Amino acid sequence: MDFIEYPDVEAMMIDLAGKIAGELRQDLQSHDTVSLAVPGGTTPGPVFDNLSSANLDWSRVRVMLTDERWVPETSDRSNTALLRRRLLTDRAAEAQLVPLYADADRPEDRLEELQAGLEAHLPLTVCLLGMGADMHTASIFPEADQLDLALTGEETLVAMRAPGAPEPRITLSAKVLNGAMNRHILITGTEKREALERAAQMTPDKAPVSAILHGATVHWAES
Repeated sequence: MDFIEYPDVEAMMIDLAGKIAGELRQDLQSHDTVSLAVPGGTTPGPVFDNLSSANLDWSRVRVMLTDERWVPETSDRSNTALLRRRLLTDRAAEAQLVPLYADADRPEDRLEELQAGLEAHLPLTVCLLGMGADMHTASIFPEADQLDLALTGEETLVAMRAPGAPEPRITLSAKVLNGAMNRHILITGTEKREALERAAQMTPDKAPVSAILHGATVHWAES
């Protein structure tokens, strides 16, 4: 993996947004559409704020989440709702959202439908990921019920339940994440840097993020 250390978080967010926009813009020169997968949570919000005003043909960009909590958009835990507020605004309002949630009690009830909609936009042009202090990425958690399937299976999407996740999740598999043409991992703070360094020496079943480190660019700032 490549590791880029920034002087501060603000500089990192601006630079990373510029890199992502550049990668999308370059690929639009040779493809009718491009795809961008991003995480939820609060950390990437400033990247979204900067990226949403980027000057590129957003009508040809397909945006999706790397994972989603199985909750409706009305929930304050919905990553989809966060995406609409922070990324799919300004110029990026013209992008097409590829859903990772549909109304049902369980992710398994709509898995095939969501997977079919997603597969039309693979391989991913750009994939932005985060990492938890427990070394999970997307919703591929240590001790998750379908961890092996998410890490080594051929599926595109995996329904996931884990001790560290309050509700069921749906996540892109490691196969899809590793298939991205450009892969970025965004982390902040000393705790996560130390966790990443440990993960690089561990097996994916203990540190799932290690399954997608090869070929990725890690972006880090302390604060």
